[in-house]
Amino acid sequence: MDHKALEAYILSMPNARLDYPFGKDVAVYKVGDKMFALISETKQPLQLSLKCDPGLALVLREKYDEIMPGYHLNKKHWNTIIMAGQVPENEIEDLIRHSYLLVCGEQDTQEPATA
Repeated sequence: MDHKALEAYILSMPNARLDYPFGKDVAVYKVGDKMFALISETKQPLQLSLKCDPGLALVLREKYDEIMPGYHLNKKHWNTIIMAGQVPENEIEDLIRHSYLLVCGEQDTQEPATA
């Protein structure tokens, strides 16, 4: 999955948007104000970071050499995937959806703003 296809899939999530809060080298994909995916723009192969359930994160790290604790992120809740071909494309898509849904769930549990 190349950068263009990866970004198109991420942005296909409802209300997903692209931002660069850390500078031009890191594409940050958000829903609301919460990050659910990051792509290092300057690294080859691509590096994709996704939020992940902590138990699943550990299983994935054991299963794939290309999945490691989140780079510069909370290592309990984030994984970084080195996009070098080991992780099947359909599993990457599943993990993107998983990250998105985790963050959407956090949005739902936010306290309502008071006037």
